[in-house]
Amino acid sequence: MDIIWVPKFAAAGWLLDLSNRITDTELSEFMAGDVDGGRYAGGLYRMPFRSDGGMLYYRQDLLKAAGFDPPETTAELIKISQALQAQGKAKWGYLWQGQQYEGAAALFVELLEGFGGYWINPETKEVGLDTADAISALKFLQTTLTDKISPPGTTAYAEEEVRLQFESGNAVFMRNWPYAWKLGNTEPNSTVQGKFGIKPMVHAPGFESGACQGGWGIGIAKTTHHADAAWRAVQYFSSTEAQRKFILASGFVPSRKALFTDPTLVAEYEYLPALEKVIANSVLRPPIAQYAQASDILQRYLSAALTGRKTPAQAMQSAAQETRNLLKT
Repeated sequence: MDIIWVPKFAAAGWLLDLSNRITDTELSEFMAGDVDGGRYAGGLYRMPFRSDGGMLYYRQDLLKAAGFDPPETTAELIKISQALQAQGKAKWGYLWQGQQYEGAAALFVELLEGFGGYWINPETKEVGLDTADAISALKFLQTTLTDKISPPGTTAYAEEEVRLQFESGNAVFMRNWPYAWKLGNTEPNSTVQGKFGIKPMVHAPGFESGACQGGWGIGIAKTTHHADAAWRAVQYFSSTEAQRKFILASGFVPSRKALFTDPTLVAEYEYLPALEKVIANSVLRPPIAQYAQASDILQRYLSAALTGRKTPAQAMQSAAQETRNLLKT
């Protein structure tokens, strides 16, 4: 299961609660965000298999040559982007996913965390999209477009459009998932092999980075007649041995903490220790049963603001009201 399916499936009664089959000590061997993404209403419905998290890619060579450190804040990202664009070192400063789809919602979760805001409190069902912090997060994205730090086509970009632009050497920074690291360093057409690094996402001053928690895990259908056999399969696929084999073959991200420093994996994927710091600062998308509908609302109004049909304030106010109406039903 994708991490965002858990609340819907659990609320519908489709999944077996796994809580009594594993101890807290055993669960502590996994990244906390991966475990939390499998919980709903006090139960555990998904065991982590592979993790994921959004992060910032940056051109080490360009920053070093210009005397810049990797940015920590959104203001620093804009400053460095504009400086290198003015010097003709890169066509674009920052690449990100602006298409109206789930990837834009994931990206916005990171910015909400980085600006001190929130989307939906799963405990109280309070909605924070129309707060000043959330509006500021959207204004940052809008600024990258109006100031030509990001391409005008960004509002149609998903992960692959962004990755291919970055690999062509056209940009200083990129927001993407970990899968792009292996491709950027191995694809024949990539012009940035060995020239980029990764770090946690930028944030507003005084706040912390957030990486949208992604990843896949395994659950058990509640109607199964073979729960014990299914659990043995879950145990195997979430084991250190199975994850190591899978990560070596695929280049995806482990969910077990120890594998981020596993010598065999690090020899193949040197970025894993740095990636652990990214995944450790993970932020969940709202774990609510109506997540798919809530995400659709957010996506529509993000697009409305980014394409100039609404101001950031108007878009977030409308998104917040529709979300509140959704949660009342």
